[in-house]
Amino acid sequence: MEIEVAIAGAHGKIGMLLGGLLVEQGHTVLGLIRNPDQEEDLHAIGVEPVLCDLEGDDDVGEAVGGVDAVVFAAGAGPGSSAERKRTMDLGGAVRLIEAAKAEGIRRYLIVSSMGTGDPPAEGGDVFGEYLRGKAGADRALEASGLDFTIVRPGGLTGEPPTGLVEVGSGLDRGEIPRADVAAVLAAALTSEEAIGKTFELISGDTPIADALASL
Repeated sequence: MEIEVAIAGAHGKIGMLLGGLLVEQGHTVLGLIRNPDQEEDLHAIGVEPVLCDLEGDDDVGEAVGGVDAVVFAAGAGPGSSAERKRTMDLGGAVRLIEAAKAEGIRRYLIVSSMGTGDPPAEGGDVFGEYLRGKAGADRALEASGLDFTIVRPGGLTGEPPTGLVEVGSGLDRGEIPRADVAAVLAAALTSEEAIGKTFELISGDTPIADALASL
């Protein structure tokens, strides 16, 4: 089944992997970016770039209108301030939720993080703010009424994909290649079992399709 997907954070490491994978699978992909210098990279993998600043005054609904699903793979990134953790990791995700609801887009996937299920109430400097921001975004999505999937990967690596994962809650801390995270997101987009689910994700021994079917 071919679908149209909009990815927020499309030029990020996971976003690029996911966009390329979805295009290979025959889907139509819009890539939300705010830097026009990144347009060529998206065109090169078959993703249609859409300029949209989730922290600015841009009309997010106009940017994603008409798609079947949205994926929030954006983030303030390493080295960013605590304030940007709030405005992007939380605020950007919420703006995309609001846009999806306004445009009648039911399906919403978000890349979260292990540790957001029980974030520190305060402190922890910028990383603590990151976890609180991600946790707030997760809660907002769970309460949105949308057909959500919240993926909480462990430590991200640049290793080649294995196609073998472990999903669940309360998993021991582990790592996972970004390429496998992208593959899980791609599979979850068309998986009925993944709708309404929040799960942690690390490398394991189970093929991705089987892991999602077990949710």
